[in-house]
Amino acid sequence: MSLPDMDRDDWSRFTTRQRLTRYGSLIVTLLVIAWSVSSIDVIWAWVWDAPSQMGDLLARMFPPDPRNLPNILQVLWETVNIATIATFFAVLISLPVAYLAARNTTPNLATLWLGRFILVSSRSINTIIWALLFVAIFGPGVVAGIVAIMFRSVGFIGKLLGEAIEEIDRRPVEALEATGASRLKVIVYAIVPQVMPTFWAVSILRWDINLRESTVLGLVGAGGIGIILQGAIDTFNWPEVAMVLLAILALVILGEIASAMIRRRIL
Repeated sequence: MSLPDMDRDDWSRFTTRQRLTRYGSLIVTLLVIAWSVSSIDVIWAWVWDAPSQMGDLLARMFPPDPRNLPNILQVLWETVNIATIATFFAVLISLPVAYLAARNTTPNLATLWLGRFILVSSRSINTIIWALLFVAIFGPGVVAGIVAIMFRSVGFIGKLLGEAIEEIDRRPVEALEATGASRLKVIVYAIVPQVMPTFWAVSILRWDINLRESTVLGLVGAGGIGIILQGAIDTFNWPEVAMVLLAILALVILGEIASAMIRRRIL
């Protein structure tokens, strides 16, 4: 005996209210996008002409001019040094800030909010803005670039380390506290071993990010390969611009390879 056929017309994935909510949200989103586009000053003639302009620019860049390659490589090495030094000091500063920003290690509520304020302040300001501020303080050069990347990196590293500290297993901490161990010993023997993998992973990742960010610092006078790039653009030396862009691409690829190799060896 066969089962009676079910009335498939009665089944629906969403209720009428859910469908109206979804369609209403879609309409509101489209209206917001349309309003956003209409509120900005876009010269559409330039937008439609962009492909031909891009083709013309690429034609002017080819072939790349290697005559300034020795100077480019020298400044490229300076860019690597900026990223490396900035990451090193950012890691040192981030450790105590992450300790203060983690709920399970901060001494009190005031230090918790102090640590989180430092992390939010660091992350909310772009590296270029930091570089502009420190160029005004230290003058043009690599020092401004190092400090700018360091300030930006503290928020990134400190936030991820703080979250790793909050997720540690409390049992080793409680065991050491029960033996009367000092706070320093609890940190060294119960907390640090648990967050060490995250520490190395975040530090290597941030160095890789800083390597990319340091390539544009020269555009605002904070040292690095961006200085040559800005000079070539200002003088309409497009073959040299192409050479600089190829050098930056090679640097980013080598940095990606190096960070991957270091992660495999350490983690």
